[in-house]
Amino acid sequence: MQPIKMTDILKVRGEKVAAQEDFLVREEPLEIRLGFEKGGVRHQKSISVTMRTPGHDGQLALGFLFTEGIINDRSQVKKIYAPPVRKKEAKGNVVVLELQAGLEMDFKKLERHFYTSSSCGVCGKTSIEAVEVQCPFEPTENEPVIKAALIHRLPAVLSKSQPVFDCTGGLHGAALFDKNGKLLATKEDIGRHNALDKLVGFSMQKNWLPLSAHMVLVSGRAGFELVQKCAVAGVPILAAVGAPSSLAVQLAEERGMTLIGFLRDGQFNVYCHPERVGFQ
Repeated sequence: MQPIKMTDILKVRGEKVAAQEDFLVREEPLEIRLGFEKGGVRHQKSISVTMRTPGHDGQLALGFLFTEGIINDRSQVKKIYAPPVRKKEAKGNVVVLELQAGLEMDFKKLERHFYTSSSCGVCGKTSIEAVEVQCPFEPTENEPVIKAALIHRLPAVLSKSQPVFDCTGGLHGAALFDKNGKLLATKEDIGRHNALDKLVGFSMQKNWLPLSAHMVLVSGRAGFELVQKCAVAGVPILAAVGAPSSLAVQLAEERGMTLIGFLRDGQFNVYCHPERVGFQ
């Protein structure tokens, strides 16, 4: 995941103007295609195009399919690959996930899963009910418990594991920690939901799901879609450097998740299920 170098921008600092180099985060479209069987014949269908930062595309697609309820297990995907480049296609911007033979898709049901946020026109109650249907894991009650002093240290750990963010300032990060605060994985992307999908896809490849003894930290705000994806992956604690939305808190409360916001500068807010935060 290499940033793009620019050598001729103007940096303005007060009355000082200087030509300097700068680095930009890469942003390119990724088309996700699904290979499936219908009537004994193999088909391929484009199901999504997302703007993302190139890198870990297979994990992004795998996590996306799982957190959107299109598949419910890693074993349902037989192969993940980039197809041969055709005319009008940019190299590396298509990924195909081939489902196992005999696993047919209900595309009418699939289309109903594509709500993305509280601003899409779907009411909060309908969105939360849809998430309830597709969550395969229930959070373990009152577990794990992570000490507040440890939680305070995690943003610095995430920051140190974001090398591209250091030179571009344009990437979101999602990090997975165990209950002792050990960093297990970090994923970066220009889209906060993509970073989390990459993290979930990576965890699926490691056979770690459900993530019932883990904590996820995201570098931006905690929107509904991030709580949704964590709920589907069985994450009991989600923390964000930024603010949560009202629907994110509502969903976390109903799913039994601990939701933490404004985790920075030695402070944080616990919005629901504080029993997983140790204060002694």
